Amino acid sequence: MTVNYPRIGVIGAGAMGRGIAQIAAQAGSEVLLLDSFAGAAERGREALAAQWNKLHEKGKIDAPTRDAYVARVKAVDGMQALAGCDLVVEAVVENLEVKRTLFRELEDVVAPTATLVTNTSSLSVTAIAAGLQHPARFAGFHFFNPVPLMKVVEVVAGFKTSPEVCQQLAGYAAQMGHSAVQAQDTPGFIVNHAGRGYGTEALRIVGEGVTDFATIDRILKDQAGFRLGPFELLDLTALDVSHPVMESIYYQYFEEPRFRPSVITAQRLAAGALGRKTGEGFYRYDNGVMQQTPEAPAPVVEGTPAVWVSPRAARRAELLRLVNTLGAQIDSGSAPAPQSIILVAPLGFDVTTVAAVERLDATRTVGIDMLIDDAATKRRVLATNPATRRDVRDAAHALFARDGKAVSVIRDSGGFVTQRVVGAIVNIAADMCQQRVCTPADLETAVQLGLGYPRGPLAMGNLYGPTNMLEVLFNLQTVYGDPRYRPSPWLRRRGALGLSLLHEEE
Repeated sequence: MTVNYPRIGVIGAGAMGRGIAQIAAQAGSEVLLLDSFAGAAERGREALAAQWNKLHEKGKIDAPTRDAYVARVKAVDGMQALAGCDLVVEAVVENLEVKRTLFRELEDVVAPTATLVTNTSSLSVTAIAAGLQHPARFAGFHFFNPVPLMKVVEVVAGFKTSPEVCQQLAGYAAQMGHSAVQAQDTPGFIVNHAGRGYGTEALRIVGEGVTDFATIDRILKDQAGFRLGPFELLDLTALDVSHPVMESIYYQYFEEPRFRPSVITAQRLAAGALGRKTGEGFYRYDNGVMQQTPEAPAPVVEGTPAVWVSPRAARRAELLRLVNTLGAQIDSGSAPAPQSIILVAPLGFDVTTVAAVERLDATRTVGIDMLIDDAATKRRVLATNPATRRDVRDAAHALFARDGKAVSVIRDSGGFVTQRVVGAIVNIAADMCQQRVCTPADLETAVQLGLGYPRGPLAMGNLYGPTNMLEVLFNLQTVYGDPRYRPSPWLRRRGALGLSLLHEEE
């Protein structure tokens, strides 16, 4: 098979550049590796040769294949060596002027038909191309580290990029074994834009004193199926990488409230508590192993009061069956008896608001998050309000832990934890579709491959119900008065009409 670009140049021999060179050589391209630091390109070539040799020793590739890959990569020591390239990929420092200067020099070297691409993750493709003579042949081609394992690449059209260039790059990505997703030139493109809700909303919950980092991580992994909790993820990516991205997207979107960064990460960045690589972040690490305090066991109580379930509780029939299965007596009165635990299950509202609106005895009122089918989760989440008695809290905790399922008890919060974080993820994704940043299908592919979520954000919204997501966001906006929770028109219209969030207009 003939590859789209038989000869390519890769500028930058760091981990990203080497990764791109690796998959390009494996696809059949001749690769010329260039770096501004003396000897870096040759060291990069040697590292790739050693990597392919290890694959051969493990029996994953045969000797002729290894030798062919190695022969396709050459280290070069000057930009003039890239003159005959069909494609040049830049993977250097994230600095606008550095990239602009590099491409202006490169444009005088390569043929007018050569395609030029930047691997930038946070800068405007249009801004980088602004000084070029032929901006139509320039695009973003954004890979993720480690490149051979992260099987998605964002093809980003600048303001003047030719559609044919994007199509050619998407075809080349497929030849390299990657899925290409097409994005408009907007801050964060697809993956970094869509990923804003997970960490920033979790940080906001901590900032309100609702619960601690480890509890939020446990809830989102056990309730919603995320592979890593948001604070585990921030420790893995490191705050010197993730916090500047938060700030960059926030300011590039002219301080859009949905993307507001947190003082918590700013302080920790200043203190050098960056995460796993420094041995301390939101967790401590001993020889790279995360140290985590075990959860406290459920309280032991004598007897369980009857339970009265609010008529307005989400999934009320399911909640009544659960309480009955756990062995508690159900208070079926029209109003709660004087000794009963009062159980509410709001969507978006906090327990305090529900107790006040429904005129319930707040000292006996506890909330439970029922956004997700209880059978589909590994953890239940309860919330108290400021007036909840300790004995009522402990009795509710003991009851819902009776079958061995993990239980987290948090302070009052509109939308608990999962509703808030999932609501933020779904809402941002919906608004990306509203802005036509990408197609819904490309959004789902990019997020699943680039962020490792259990499902795409629009599919997540469909699973939990667009109407429920809409209710969560409207009620969060009521509780907090913050425009960050205003529902996207894409979500509002589809939720109101009962349509799939993946539905596009004809």
